[in-house]
Formats: sequence, structure tokens, C-alpha cells
Amino acid sequence: MEHSQSTGAGLLLAGRYRLGECIGRGGMGKVWRAHDEVLHRVVAVKELTAGRFVAEADRLVLHARTQKEARAAARITHPGVVTVHDVLEHDSRPWIVMQYVDGPSLADAAKESGAIEPREAARVGLHVLGALRAAHAAGVLHRDVKPGNVLLARDGRVLITDFGIAAIEGDSTITRTGEIVGSIDYLAPERVRGGDPGPASDLWSLGATLYTAVEGTSPFRRTSPISTMQAVVTEEPPYPEKAGPLAPVIVALLRKEPEHRPRAEEAERMLLDAMEGRTPQTAQAYVPTQRVAREDLDPTPSVLGFDLVELSEEEDGGAGTKNAAGPTDSSRPSGPVRTAQWPHPPQGSESAPHQPAASPPTVVPSASTPAPAPSSSSSGRGRWRTVVPAALVAGLVAGGAVFAAMNYKSDNPHANGGRPTATAPATQGKEAPVPDGWHRVDDPAGFSLLVPDGWKRQKEGDQIDYTPDNGKHRIRISIDRKPDFENPYMHALDLERVLEKRMDYTRIKLGQVTYRDQVLSCQWEFSWTERKDFPGPRHAIDLMYYEDDGTEYALYMSSPESSWETTREQFDIVVQHWRAPGE
Repeated sequence: MEHSQSTGAGLLLAGRYRLGECIGRGGMGKVWRAHDEVLHRVVAVKELTAGRFVAEADRLVLHARTQKEARAAARITHPGVVTVHDVLEHDSRPWIVMQYVDGPSLADAAKESGAIEPREAARVGLHVLGALRAAHAAGVLHRDVKPGNVLLARDGRVLITDFGIAAIEGDSTITRTGEIVGSIDYLAPERVRGGDPGPASDLWSLGATLYTAVEGTSPFRRTSPISTMQAVVTEEPPYPEKAGPLAPVIVALLRKEPEHRPRAEEAERMLLDAMEGRTPQTAQAYVPTQRVAREDLDPTPSVLGFDLVELSEEEDGGAGTKNAAGPTDSSRPSGPVRTAQWPHPPQGSESAPHQPAASPPTVVPSASTPAPAPSSSSSGRGRWRTVVPAALVAGLVAGGAVFAAMNYKSDNPHANGGRPTATAPATQGKEAPVPDGWHRVDDPAGFSLLVPDGWKRQKEGDQIDYTPDNGKHRIRISIDRKPDFENPYMHALDLERVLEKRMDYTRIKLGQVTYRDQVLSCQWEFSWTERKDFPGPRHAIDLMYYEDDGTEYALYMSSPESSWETTREQFDIVVQHWRAPGE
């Protein structure tokens, strides 16, 4: 072999691609700027140098990967994916001819500047995510998302390259048993553990990439490959202090278990918020909160009154609020969530812009062991961690406040003559009078609520109904005393995924709300067409929250679409007059 003559500037490949200068190199090969003398355009040519120095069996694997890279990229039609023009063989090795991108990689840009500004990093992440969504839709997993594979064109475009270890749906794998391929500190935990990758694995790598971009350092890189892999699986990186509004998005993407990460469309809306300088509210549902003991809070008798705030579908990034009672009123789907804690952002950091300077509250740590994978039980429950995010707790302590019951504001324009209705629980003062045609029921389960006259109690497992017509119109109270989801919001996200698969479900509104001082409560409104018990269009609304003892309550109402306006007004009354056990 004439290796000294077969590589280098000036070499003509396949009679048309003349190599110029080397513009990149790595452990597997080099990338050259080249000129296509047939089409008179600049291209990039990837040379697989590693194939010259390995055994024949390894060379065959490397060559197969190069062919696979070309096939993977060719399946994707997206402006954010570097186009593969040609694959040729020279010197008994494959070469890939690709679209040339005039600009540095994200790794080079971060190294040169020290760090990428958060809003710019969010813009980059948004483009990369769009490319990954196109790849996943085409049945391709990238599996090596990292700063070096994100290219920043000087005209503002962002492209992802190097599908060399991509997994293509329908192809047999070329990775050998026990082999981990990819940049170790950007591998998702499930890949390090030997599990099968999925789209969520690429999203985790995107989170690690964005962390590196804004912080200037890789979040999991340690002194050896083994310690790095251990960190990926078992450790949480320091909170991204420089990330500003992008911080909670990074935290969400770096959840250890793939099912606990936001879906691509949710992450896309979060990144859009961060790019526009807004802290994505929906990302907070994926951020493990710290456990705070109530006795550690300052007992000064000042009270804060908070209104329920509901995000619109556009604001909440598609994340949502679902409850235990689904459209078909069937049993809950599975998917518990358990995670290690994430350190809260430092006082006064950009990621907590509304937090006044204060000493942090006393924290009661939760278990620090790695989170177990979700069980396959059909209960659909979820582990709860108390009370509120640390930033909010610190603000309350600084003000000498104790938690007050949150007032509920209706978003129903027809309720209360068009004015928001609000009541506090009975323990907080005089309650609003019982409306005409309603009466209070003290349920045997311990809670108390108002129901319309003539509605009777029915019980089905953990779900208690009040209905005048055997379920055609119903109030449903669902109770779970040992939830497994970290908060109702995450439970809601899991429920919607299941319901979307079961029926012609249509989301109307899905938002994170604050109810009875629980900031990650959920409200969810939806419709569907019932096929069985009460055929025809139906409509429902659901509010799910955790009480201080950890019990999950779901307050749900459903009815035919034709009587929805009345049902919606009734729901406001139920929620406003609800009393948990002991009140």
C-alpha cells in the first residue's frame, strides 16, 4: 500500500474529489475540505484512517459502520442533517463525501469563547432537536450526539453530522456483544448499562451537549473511562449555574431513566421558551425537588395567599396535567418515577431569577442510591417528594412565611357570572355558602365534597363516583395513598401517553397548576368519542394533587359533550368546596 501517497492534500478520489486541507480529525479518521471537480462545489470528505491500523475483523466492522453512516444520513431529509453526497472506496477503505459546512463545531466554539450564551445554546439545541426528530421519524438513532458533532455554520444554520454509529431500524447491529461505542461522557445511562437505546437516549446526549456548551465543561467526564461511566449512571452533575433559563431544560433531559425525560415535542417547546429568554415552567415537573420538613420552616404567623396559575397549552410546552381517571374511566396505566435528587440552584443564580437572597432551608435528604427502573405494575402510581422547589421554599423562609392554602381560580368564563371564583378550605376561615341545588356529603373515605341534589355514591376500587344516571354524568374521586410518581405533573404526562394510544383522544387544555399549596398539581381537559357505555362525544376535566401526607387525590368530572357547559360550572363548585380528610 502506498499510504504516504494515498492520503494528503491534492489527492484526487474517484476522478473528481480533490482533497484540500484537513479540517478535522478524531480517533476514527480525518475530515478534509475538498473540491468536486465535476459539479464545481466545495465538499467535505471523511477518511477512515483507523481502518489501516487494525486487524482484518475490526477493519470489516469499521467499514460496515461507514457504509451504515451513509445509509443512515441518506434516510433523513432535514436541513439540520449534513447531507451525504457519495460513498466511494479508495486504498481498500471507504470514504464519505458530504455537504461542507463553513463554520466551527459547537465544541470548538465553546472552547474558543469559554462558554456559549444560554439563549444561543437554546437556539442550537432547538435546531439539533429538530434534526433528531427527523432522524427518529426515519427510524434512525444517532447515538453519538456531542458538541463535536454539532456544526455551526457562519450563516446561522445548525447541523448535526457523523451518523457513524447510528442505529437504523430494520438493520442488524454491527456492534459486538459487550462493546460500548460512542463518546463515553455523552452516552445515556441506559446505554452504559447495556440497555437498548431509544429516541430518549439521543435527548439525554443533547442535554449533556447543552450542559457542556453553557458551562464550558463536560458534566460527567472524570479521570478514567470507568469512573466516567460510573458518573453517568450514578451521579448528578453540578447544577448548570451559567445556563439561565436553559437550566431546567438541561436538568430535564439528563434524567437517569429514559421514561422520565420529556418527549421531543415537549423539549422543543421548552427550548423555544429558553431561546426567547423565558424560564420554561413545564421543565420544572422533571426537576427532582428537595424534601423540606415543615418544622424547619419559620413559624412566623404571616400568610401568603397564592392564586392558582394555569399555563396555556402554548406556555406549558405540551407537558401537562392528567389525572387518575382517564377518558374511559379505566384503571391507571403503569410507569412509576423514582430519581435521585438534583442539587438546587445556588442562591441568586440566573436559573432562579425571582428568588430573594436568603439562607437555604433545612433539607431532609432522600435516598441517594441510584433510581431503580420503573416497575411494570398496572397501578400507574408515582412516588411523591414533598413540598415545593427549594428556590420557592427559600423565598418563603426569607419572608417569615408559612404555607397558606392556595385559592383556586376558575378559568371558566361562565362561572360566577364571568368572575373568577375562589374559596379557601374550611380550616382557613369562613367558607362560601352552599349553592342552591347542592348539598355537602361526608364520604366514608374521609373526604367531604359538595354534590348536586339527587346524585348518588358508587364505588369502584380506589375510585368513588357520584352520579345521577349511573355514570353518564359523574364526579369521580380517585385516591392513591402510596403514589410512585414524583409529582402529579409527571403522573399526568405518563397518563396522556397511554390515553393517546387507546382512543381518539383530543387534548383541550393541559397545564401545571398550584392547588392547596402544591405547585406541581395538574389540570387537564380533554374530549373523546365513547364507544361502549355511553356512545358519542364526551368531555372531561381533571384536577390531580398531592396532600401533605403524600396521598394523591384526583377530582374528575365527565359528561356528554352536549351538557359540557353545565358540567364545567359544576366542576368549579366541586373543586372550590373540596375538603381533604381531617379538615
